[in-house]
Amino acid sequence: MAEFIHQRDIYGKTLVELGKIIPELVVLDADLSTSTKTAMFAKEFPTRFFNFGVAEQNMMATAAGLASCGKIVFASSFAMFATGRAWEQIRNTIAYNNFNVKIVASHAGITVGPDGSSHQALEDICLMRAIPYMNIIIPCDGPQTKDAVETAAKTSGPFYIRLARCKVPTVENKPKFIFGKAQILREGKHAAIIACGIMVYEALQAADNLAKKGIKVRVINMHTISPLDKEAIITSAKQCSGIVVCEEHSNVGGLASAVQEVVTESYPVRIRQVNIKNKFGQSGEPDELLREYNLTSADIENAVSSFLT
Repeated sequence: MAEFIHQRDIYGKTLVELGKIIPELVVLDADLSTSTKTAMFAKEFPTRFFNFGVAEQNMMATAAGLASCGKIVFASSFAMFATGRAWEQIRNTIAYNNFNVKIVASHAGITVGPDGSSHQALEDICLMRAIPYMNIIIPCDGPQTKDAVETAAKTSGPFYIRLARCKVPTVENKPKFIFGKAQILREGKHAAIIACGIMVYEALQAADNLAKKGIKVRVINMHTISPLDKEAIITSAKQCSGIVVCEEHSNVGGLASAVQEVVTESYPVRIRQVNIKNKFGQSGEPDELLREYNLTSADIENAVSSFLT
């Protein structure tokens, strides 16, 4: 039975650990520190934590200023506000200067749940992918969140790390995390499933169910969206009958778009998408919304089966 963990809890604890060994590390938040869990860092290092209130643009501009003075800056808010409200500051002030700012956004995707459409960031990967120099990591579980945050702290340049609101199951027996290198979680050639974030666990459940029917699928955890592991995609395109891309994000500009760009240029192959078809979210419980927007393991199974009929 998988252990379910809040990614943001791991984020808060990892910040505290890093703060003890990296004196240049500072943390910024926009009035949501108890939810993003940066409050853990604030309690441990009050002089290195800054709360900007509901002023995300100011927070990102200040993050750039601190980074220009040699600080390693972690800036957090909900994904909708971190990427949407402050996009211009991220593009022109942080990324253009290639500053050492790490944007760690929680409450991403449809599983934000009852807060509804205004808080459900379904476009954030697209927004961040469009910015040059922006590194993007979408960890699949709690332990990988720690890997992502530690990597961002130790790697120069801007980062966007996307976290869920709800508890997520831990994916067991993953290969070692390597920034920019996809993880092969299952082997198979009938089809390849490329997933990120919470959809990785759904992909594994789908693969296990398909295996009982004699259908062997490759499951890839594409935790790093930028820089993208193109080799893993092209290899799967050549060796499998098709690719199913799974993401808790719009079908516009996210992981599916990134995969399509690679195969179109290098090795065209059939692609199916399990994502949100350019719609807004709505209020509901996370499990209800995953079913409503066809983001379940059963939907992934159906997408794989479409290659084999």
